[in-house]
Amino acid sequence: EVQLVESGGGLVQPGGSLRLSCAASGFTFDDYNMSWVRQAPGKGLEWVSAISGNGGSTYYAESMKGRFTISRDNAKNTVYLQVNSLKPEDTAVYYCNVRQLGSEYWGQGTQVTVSS
Repeated sequence: EVQLVESGGGLVQPGGSLRLSCAASGFTFDDYNMSWVRQAPGKGLEWVSAISGNGGSTYYAESMKGRFTISRDNAKNTVYLQVNSLKPEDTAVYYCNVRQLGSEYWGQGTQVTVSS
């Protein structure tokens, strides 16, 4: 059974940083690209970033480039999202996501709130 468990969210002041983690299990982790997606209050899902199975390729939404960094540790079956220079508009639930052979799996999400 595929499981994704996010952690690392919290309340942070504007300009602050967080490191989000997503621990994966139930599949061969390094065979799959992993993504982060977020949902702000009252809005739809917004793709944030993705990383290839071996970590050699990374992709970002334009508005996140330079502030967010995705990485993975295949020995720990974990994908990370370092989020820096946070803005109030980054407030959202952040989910990790994996697609496998037509199926899509999500974690429960971790809340990031940016407020002074």
